[in-house]
Amino acid sequence: MKQKKTLFKECHLAARQYNDADLVWEELKVGVVVDLVRDVDNKHDPNAVAVVYHKTSGQGVSDDFLLGYLPKGDNIEIAQFLDMGWSNLFECRISKINAEEHYENQIRLAIRINKNN
Repeated sequence: MKQKKTLFKECHLAARQYNDADLVWEELKVGVVVDLVRDVDNKHDPNAVAVVYHKTSGQGVSDDFLLGYLPKGDNIEIAQFLDMGWSNLFECRISKINAEEHYENQIRLAIRINKNN
C-alpha cells in the first residue's frame, strides 16, 4: 500500500502567546488540521509562515484565527514552496497539545507532504 502523505517536519508553534490560540483553545485537539499561510509582510522574519485555524459556524460563516508561526529555521523550505504556489503540497496537523507546558511547547505541529496524484 502506497503512502498518501510523508512526514516532512515536526516542530513547535512559535509566538502562540501573542496571537489567537486562547480564543479557540477548547477546539484545538490532536489531529486538527491547520493551514500554513505565507506572511511576506512580517517584519520579524522574511520567511514567516503563519499557522491559521479556520473555524466555520453553523451558518457557514468562516473565521480565521492566527495561532502563531512556524519557528525561524523550520520555515525556510516551506516558505519557498509557498512562494512558488505550492500551498497544497503540505498538510499540517496538531500533533501534541498541553496547556501545562511553557507557551513555546504547548502546541506541536506535524507537517506532511501530500502525495502528488
